[in-house]
Amino acid sequence: MQGLVTKSTGSWYQVKSGTETVDCRIKGKFRIKGLTTTNPLAVGDWVDYEMEPEQGTGVVTHLHPRKNYIIRKSINLSKQAQIIAANLDMALLVVTLASPRTSLGFIDRFLVTAEAYDIPACLIFNKLDLFSKEGLEILQDYKAIYENIGYPCYQVSAKENINIDQVQDLIKDKVTLISGHSGVGKSSLINRLLPDLDLRTHMVSEWSDKGMHTTTFAEMFELPQGGYIIDTPGIRELGVIDIEQQELSHFFPEMRERMNQCRFNNCRHINEPGCAVLEAVEEGDITLSRYDSYLSIYHGNDTRA
Repeated sequence: MQGLVTKSTGSWYQVKSGTETVDCRIKGKFRIKGLTTTNPLAVGDWVDYEMEPEQGTGVVTHLHPRKNYIIRKSINLSKQAQIIAANLDMALLVVTLASPRTSLGFIDRFLVTAEAYDIPACLIFNKLDLFSKEGLEILQDYKAIYENIGYPCYQVSAKENINIDQVQDLIKDKVTLISGHSGVGKSSLINRLLPDLDLRTHMVSEWSDKGMHTTTFAEMFELPQGGYIIDTPGIRELGVIDIEQQELSHFFPEMRERMNQCRFNNCRHINEPGCAVLEAVEEGDITLSRYDSYLSIYHGNDTRA
């Protein structure tokens, strides 16, 4: 039987086939060529499974090829990777400018990962109800950075139900990953998108200004308007993995469109003469924060929150 992995708790997986959901374990090992992962299956995977009649549970026997996935370095095992979710139509990163603050570097690492695996990405700026006049101006600056290079940005308040309808329209008939730091309001946003779900939410820790984890495993939920959303544990760090240095600039759209204008075909866009990317940075056509993110990832300093 074939089914869709809708929940992962580490050793067991929920697999949906039609209207039936079966708890399954895995048989054997499923590996991505060239990568060692901490989780052999991810939410969003299509699998074959067999029933164990006496137990009423299933055994996954085959993993179907993935069209894409979002992956990150494991926090404690730098040589291993964790697949966050697979077979996505879109990835939404929920961003907050305070309580907790989402750094530009974190946003860029997420977008680079989405680009590398060919997943369209959007930014959802949450907690609009908390913004001062000055905060709204900073928000517009942030949005300008990303909208100018082709990433759609939305500003919402999950708490006050502001502009949630825009997100509802965005995710219709798609398989969408919703990600972000703990405390940015992912669970509150999902509760607005699926009011009957009633996911647990938690206040941001006052002493650390970081969210306290309320989602401990990835889970997929079906949308009434068609499609699915995947809720994931809050990400404190996002290490880019499986991207070669010479390929990195391909995953920055503003660099990708200029790299053929560089004097050298193997230009690293760091200190080479005749570099079109460096010229664009100097002229302000490439945002300095984006270029700093490129350098940070290039040199391997890419796990800061």
